[in-house]
Amino acid sequence: EDRTGTGTIGVFGAQARFDLRESFPCLTTKKLHLRSIIHELLWFLKGETNIAYLKENGVTIWDEWADAEGNLGPVYGKQWRSWAAPSGGTIDQIARVVHSIRTNPASRRHIVSAWNPADVEEMALPPCHALFQFYVNTTTNELSCQLYQRSADLFLGVPFNIASYALLTLMMAQVCGLKPGEFVHTFGDLHLYQNHLTQAREQLTREPRPLPVMKLNPEVKEIDAFRFEDFELVGYDPHPAIKAPIAV
Repeated sequence: EDRTGTGTIGVFGAQARFDLRESFPCLTTKKLHLRSIIHELLWFLKGETNIAYLKENGVTIWDEWADAEGNLGPVYGKQWRSWAAPSGGTIDQIARVVHSIRTNPASRRHIVSAWNPADVEEMALPPCHALFQFYVNTTTNELSCQLYQRSADLFLGVPFNIASYALLTLMMAQVCGLKPGEFVHTFGDLHLYQNHLTQAREQLTREPRPLPVMKLNPEVKEIDAFRFEDFELVGYDPHPAIKAPIAV
């Protein structure tokens, strides 16, 4: 029995790789709500932990976890942009990793963690996508990203996570003067909820279609300067969406 009481089937320890050089890994066997994916990523990058920005932009994916005031506790945005330092200050992990990629691309320390043991109990939902690392191939000038996801809802969550971190990799590559390489997705507990099995079987009957291309506004040179209007997904022709209940 899982935490949500829904029941799952799953595996522990899996990996998928996505080439970002020529296409964008936006699932084609069911339509994804790209607006939600982009706004959620921008919300993370703003360092926000209240769903007000999401609600203003028609994004409801965090509604079930927010309190009456819309607060979620010290979730992703807080950890990415203002991790509490022992000195009493804060650490902006995103700004730090941009600086390290630009100034020391061969470093093996281009890491951002959302998993803060001191704050986990105060979060409405502890980070599922817990830690990511960037890697610069200094021969090809390509930027790749690997995500470690401790808990992965294969039907609903994982397609969002793939598109979100692929997009973050494209954004980071652009502001660091690099080309996109790969997104590597490493999973801990990868599971299908019992009430998603029928939908997953339906999805498996569908033939994948050619992947789209994501275009970024080339004028944007800083990670905090991106806006929703700076992204254009070209050639996305998915099968229809498949509804499924979310496990809270």
